[in-house]
Amino acid sequence: MEEKTAPDTLAVVMTTVGSEADAHRLAHTLVAERYVACAQVLPPITSYYRWQGSLQTEKEYLLLLKLPSSAYPRLEPRLRELHPYQEPEILALPAAQVSATYLAWAREQVG
Repeated sequence: MEEKTAPDTLAVVMTTVGSEADAHRLAHTLVAERYVACAQVLPPITSYYRWQGSLQTEKEYLLLLKLPSSAYPRLEPRLRELHPYQEPEILALPAAQVSATYLAWAREQVG
């Protein structure tokens, strides 16, 4: 029986960092090194979470990273290497729909 693979789509990866400088450093590096086609840094958000048994409230910056979903396995180790957090949030969401031209552009950027 022939194995069918799902067609490539766009993935949106979300991660947070504690400083604007770290957010811009990650965004710049990942685009420059062609791990992602586009990186957006959103203004400060407030995050609530438990870490090492206690409730934390922190100002963080959210990054939205866009890339072909097939490129995600290559991105994750590099993102972990660059990320300042001991346990970074790395959430990859597949785009339900994406324009063919944008996906083609993203593939071209990531290579």
